[in-house]
Amino acid sequence: MKRKLHKFISCSLAFCVFQNLAAGDLTEESMNPLSTVISLPFENNTLFNLGPSNSTANVLNIKPIFPVNMGDWNLINRVIVPIAYAEGQDEIILDDYSWGNGNPGSFGIGSAFGLGDITYQGFITPGKSGKLAYGLGGSIVLPTHTKDRFGSNKWSMGPAAVAFAPVGNWVLGGILQNIWSVAGDSDAADVNVFSAQLAINYKLKDGWYLTSSPLITANWESDKDNRWTVPLGGGVGRLFRLGGKAVAVDVGAYYNVESPRFANDWYSQVLVNFLFPKKKR
Repeated sequence: MKRKLHKFISCSLAFCVFQNLAAGDLTEESMNPLSTVISLPFENNTLFNLGPSNSTANVLNIKPIFPVNMGDWNLINRVIVPIAYAEGQDEIILDDYSWGNGNPGSFGIGSAFGLGDITYQGFITPGKSGKLAYGLGGSIVLPTHTKDRFGSNKWSMGPAAVAFAPVGNWVLGGILQNIWSVAGDSDAADVNVFSAQLAINYKLKDGWYLTSSPLITANWESDKDNRWTVPLGGGVGRLFRLGGKAVAVDVGAYYNVESPRFANDWYSQVLVNFLFPKKKR
C-alpha cells in the first residue's frame, strides 16, 4: 500500500520558483524568484531504484519564500524543510549520497521516516532592476535530521547567488551555492557540496507552461567517479484559482544521466505552490 501511495503521489508535479504561473502582473511576479510574491510550495520528490536494495524513497520539501523590503533593497528569505521516508535498505553507510539538498547521508537497516537537514538561503537584491534580476547572499544548513541517513552531523554554510531573466516566452534562471562544514561532530564526514538549481521555462496559453528545473550537485569530498548528480527531464504545469487564491501545479520526471553509486536512477516530482501577492498601497 505504501509503495502504491508513493507512486500515486509521484505521478508527479515539479515546482521551480522561476516558472510561469498566470496571466497579467501575477505571471511576471510569479516567474521572478526575486519578486514581491510570498509563496508556499510543497514539492514532493519520489526516488526510484535507490540504494543497494533498489528501493523507493520519498522527500517532501516545504519551501516557503518571503521577501522583505528594505528601502532600495530587498531581502529574499528562502527555507527548505525536507521530510523524508525511505524503505528498508541493506546496512551500508555512504558519505557521497545526498537527500535532495546537497547534504551527505547514509543508508541503514529498516524503513525510516523523519526530518532532514533544514536549509536557509538569504539573497540581497536591488529594489528596482531591469529584465535581468539578480541577488547575492548565502546559505546555512542546520543538522536537524532525526535519522542519520537523512543528513550530516555538521553545520554548513557558504555563498549563494540567484539570477532570473525573461526572454520572449522563455523564462531562464538559476540558484547557485557551495557549502562547507564549519562546526559539528568531529567524527562526521566533512561537507563540501556545490549545487545548481536551474530553471528553463516556456510560457503557453491560458496559464499553461513547460518547465525543466534539474538540481545538479557535486560532492567535492567524494572521488571523481561518485561526485556528480546530473538529472535531465522536465514537465508541464498550470496555474488555477482555489478559493480565490492562486495555486500552481506542475508534473515532471527526471533521469540521472550521472550519479554516485547507489543513487536513484530517476525521480518524479509533485508540487502544489500557493501564491500570496502583497497588496499594493
